[in-house]
Amino acid sequence: MVGVFEMLQSLRKDKVLCDIELKTDDGTIVFAHKNVLVSASPYFHKMFTNLDECNKNLVNITELDSTVLQLLINYIYTGEILVTKKNVKILLAAANHLQLGYIKSVCAEFLQSQMDPSNCLGIKAFANLHDCMELLSSSEEYIKKQFLEVVKYDEFLSLSSVEVIKLISCDDIAAPIEEKVYECVFKWINHELGFRKDFFPELMEHVRLSLISKQFILENVVDEPLLKNSSKCKDYVIDALNFHLIKSLNPFTNPQTIWSKPRQSGDLRKVILVLGRSESTKNFSINWYDPATNTWRRALDIGKGWLPVHLALIANKFVFGVGSSYTTNSQSVKMLDLYSQTSSWLPLNDMSVGRTNLGVGVLNNCVYAVGGHDGVNGLNSAEVFDVSIQEWRMVSSMSSKRFGVGVGVLNNLLYAVGGYDKSSKQFLKSVECYDPSIDTWKLVAEMSLCRSRVGVGVLEGVMYVIGGWDGSVAHKRVEVYTERSKVWTNIPDMHICRINPGNYNYYFFKENVLILDYMFYIAVVVLDGLLYVMGGIDNDSTNLDSLEIYNPKTNTWKLEESSLNYVGLVQINNGVVIDGPPHFKTN
Repeated sequence: MVGVFEMLQSLRKDKVLCDIELKTDDGTIVFAHKNVLVSASPYFHKMFTNLDECNKNLVNITELDSTVLQLLINYIYTGEILVTKKNVKILLAAANHLQLGYIKSVCAEFLQSQMDPSNCLGIKAFANLHDCMELLSSSEEYIKKQFLEVVKYDEFLSLSSVEVIKLISCDDIAAPIEEKVYECVFKWINHELGFRKDFFPELMEHVRLSLISKQFILENVVDEPLLKNSSKCKDYVIDALNFHLIKSLNPFTNPQTIWSKPRQSGDLRKVILVLGRSESTKNFSINWYDPATNTWRRALDIGKGWLPVHLALIANKFVFGVGSSYTTNSQSVKMLDLYSQTSSWLPLNDMSVGRTNLGVGVLNNCVYAVGGHDGVNGLNSAEVFDVSIQEWRMVSSMSSKRFGVGVGVLNNLLYAVGGYDKSSKQFLKSVECYDPSIDTWKLVAEMSLCRSRVGVGVLEGVMYVIGGWDGSVAHKRVEVYTERSKVWTNIPDMHICRINPGNYNYYFFKENVLILDYMFYIAVVVLDGLLYVMGGIDNDSTNLDSLEIYNPKTNTWKLEESSLNYVGLVQINNGVVIDGPPHFKTN
């Protein structure tokens, strides 16, 4: 077949047996064979079978450059064409006109490969003009993901008001800091202020002022002349300030309108938020780990004098830091709003009881604090934080005092797993289950091992109890429990023995400086059908910075020893899974 087309191309060049001449606007004539053109292009098929041109030997091809036409006709005969930055757009337009789908697709792929923040808006407009749906879709996604970079370039300034509105009204543009949306609107307006200022109220309707910090609004927005001269815009500012007032009175206020709803970038992945300590700085910080890229980032430093022993997530946006490694404020609770621009911990009401080595669980958007030690006695009490009244209240007590208890939530029930009863000096293998609907604890099946300081995770209806300490050794054994089976069974061991080291009596003073040691819990989180286990200490009291991943489909553990080597991160503890990366400070 190749030989046939080579012969036809040779005949075409010599103008032998050519039965059609294609004449462009500049007078250039391209010779060809009708049968070859008809076989390659629906455009020519229709021309030479149904239209008036079917009996003509000369056809005018308007709106096409002669050089491009010759390239495309050569491609039809040879299957070869050179696409470059210089000719790609004119080739794509011509291929679209002549219905040469393959060339159109190749050109679209080439433009896709050349896309960057400075040209993506132009490529999107070009794709829309020439019905390149895949290129149009990919360019739109690119623009959303690179929004903060795209608005820096001249193409953004050349958009119409309708196009700007269409862009900034998207719920999924990657604009984690709404101030940037506000600033890009002013940048566009000021580019041609005299003409564009009339569009300002219409544009501001799509800026989510409630997501902008109160300080920024007071310093940069309220006195802006363009805003002050528009009653509509002044209403937007008032609404935003009212929202901030409501949030100050009740930080758990959920967004009710599009103007106070955080944008959700389409490329946001789930990440694991954990507490860690840097070997180099000795400082503690909130960090996030992205399993998709196996990378760590620091998100927020922890202030001195407070170090939460548990993290809990409410409504997928409020991170609770519960308790403290410092016995002087072991009742303390603070909250971090992941969507807040301030990136600060907000103090909440203290727990009713000071608790060290407690267990924490989240059930029905309520935070439960279970067991632990009050500095004198072991505790069998439990309490819950009621978001509606922002207060802690006591619930029924367990049958056993549980120091170093693990807590898991399975099928809307709270489980207190193992622990240590200091009064009887017994490590426990018993498990109690709390039903909030009747405020009652009941004993369920015991584990095969007595152990405290375990890690607990729940994945697809199965509760995993991981590692722990039986009074003599740390374990790498893992047991699982389901509500249906109501028994504990063993699965393959982890690679490394891990325990929650606890924090009671593990602090001392050296040269009048408080030294904290062994205060990090095992982080057990569930993400994308996998169980992630990280941190803790081993039998040698070594802080573990390794990560293990359990896949229930293969019933295997995978050890990731190097993945936590982030800025010398040597200690990590319990974590939560959030939509991320979070927009607050990253280093």
